[in-house]
Amino acid sequence: MNMLLGKSWSICFVGLSVIVLPLVSRSMPRDEGKPAIVKIVRQGAEFHLQRNGEPYVIKGAGGDGSQELLKACGGNSVRTWGVEELPKVLDEAQKHGLTVTAGIWLGHKEHGFDYNSADQVAEQYEKACQAIEKFRNHPALLMWAIGNEMEITAGADNAAVWSAVNNIAAAAHKLDPNHPTMTVIAEIGGNKVKNINRLCPDVDIIGINSYGGGPSIAERYTAAGGTKPYIMTEYGPPGVWEIAKNGWGAYPELTSTEKVELYKRTYAGAIAGHPLCLGGYAFTWGHKQEATATWFGLLLPDGSRLGAVDALTELWTGKRPANRCPTISNMKADGADQQDPGGKVHVKLSASDPDGDPIKVNWVLQADSTTSNTNGDTEATPPSYPEAIERHSADSADVILPKFSGTYRLYAYVRDNHGGAAVANVPIQVKGTVSAPIAAAPAAKLPLVVYDEGDRADPTYFPSGYMGNIASIKVNERCTDNPHSGKTCMRVDYEAKDNWGGVVWQNPANDWGEKPGGKNLTGANRLVFWARGEKGGEQISFLCGLLGKDKKFYDTVQEKLDKVSLTKEWKQYTIDLKGKDLTRIKTGFAWTLAASGSPVTFYLDDIRYE
Repeated sequence: MNMLLGKSWSICFVGLSVIVLPLVSRSMPRDEGKPAIVKIVRQGAEFHLQRNGEPYVIKGAGGDGSQELLKACGGNSVRTWGVEELPKVLDEAQKHGLTVTAGIWLGHKEHGFDYNSADQVAEQYEKACQAIEKFRNHPALLMWAIGNEMEITAGADNAAVWSAVNNIAAAAHKLDPNHPTMTVIAEIGGNKVKNINRLCPDVDIIGINSYGGGPSIAERYTAAGGTKPYIMTEYGPPGVWEIAKNGWGAYPELTSTEKVELYKRTYAGAIAGHPLCLGGYAFTWGHKQEATATWFGLLLPDGSRLGAVDALTELWTGKRPANRCPTISNMKADGADQQDPGGKVHVKLSASDPDGDPIKVNWVLQADSTTSNTNGDTEATPPSYPEAIERHSADSADVILPKFSGTYRLYAYVRDNHGGAAVANVPIQVKGTVSAPIAAAPAAKLPLVVYDEGDRADPTYFPSGYMGNIASIKVNERCTDNPHSGKTCMRVDYEAKDNWGGVVWQNPANDWGEKPGGKNLTGANRLVFWARGEKGGEQISFLCGLLGKDKKFYDTVQEKLDKVSLTKEWKQYTIDLKGKDLTRIKTGFAWTLAASGSPVTFYLDDIRYE
């Protein structure tokens, strides 16, 4: 925080330039409610949280599972990654006597964010300040978590990243002196801890997401020079990026019973009794399709508890749950786990209930995920094959495999009659070259906005696919020059006099058909957008669906408005989608142009499917 001309400013270094972000327009917190007063107290070599004057150790989880259940299990806090659902989460937490670490999502390079862009950094800063002002006085608020793993692809040694983080933290201290600030990183390798220590003086706490390395965090954090207090912001079983594949390329998953020990070991090695640790958030309180249907979930989709919840309950309360979850001691396929199409597999299961409760087993054969991303994105749910289960009981199943090649997993879901569960799976490969038809993408809620000035931390389509003479393409997503609606629009400059260029809005970002993704837009009748030219007469082509069937994951429709001649005034354009197959749209919008002797400037606004 520097003083210039007698006013408060925040200095942000972006590349070789300096952005001066004013804080003077921000007022001190108004009496909008009764916020909890949260402080970090140092006692010798130890740090502790105090909430309203009382000691507070975080016993939390991150995810969208039942807060009522979390409270019943002894938890006291939840974590979010963005502010989109924060009003609902805060109110629900207050209802159940929980607190919330509120995440402020910061841009990721893979989603098109550039920390060397003054416009993007300034816009992100403004949005963060708005969120802090809006929610700072809610009584359930515990602290601010500024960003989550943005350093992975943006660069852990990129000073612009940490400068952007610290400027928001400084603003948070001014706008909301009642709640600490934290930034969240993926593990602690390289110079991450060192860079936060020296470049982020306004960050009070380091949040650490660690899975396989969780048990050794306390020791490694100190060795890395960690002096700030830390919170385990995500912990659980090892991720797929931390384990070896089996002999033919599948990731073996631990049973839910085996995962129990991983949560216990991280709690003991990184959280309980460690002088720099303020607590932790187990991952994930709910269920999530990531790598498999069950890799990270603490709950099943129907809300059933898995064994790790029992372990956390005992760690948080010091008491064993009154009724414990079932356990699985073994699950294995008899014979080869590589079969020809239509082959038969016999799988044995050893499961029991520690309280002697009756158990039921549900067997599910599901195609395996075709990707094993490590950036935390939720994946599309692969198709399942209920007809494949030929015979089943509580201890075995016979499965007739599909005729399509690929990797499948046979899941055994074990449930008791008290809301407890266990789950295990075995991967099976079907040999051959006949691929299954690609399933529809996840359904989208309509209308779906591709671009406007809304505050959406996680948009569906990202303008990440630059084409042609990309060095000559400049895009300003927050241009204030005569927007069609609201305060901003998108300005596009193609600065060359020849060649061609274009930009594609993609899902996932930077993918040209090699990864699953996109949205099922069935029900949309049209894609509408507004455009205008700087001078009038600019010829631009607009498209949706660029990926043909030569790609592994293609768009199910390709539509185009070819060489539209723009006017100087805003005009609405429509791509008719009635009767089209919209079950998978991976490239939601695109523009292309061919230069004809002079640079081109045009504007876009309000792009949406209706």
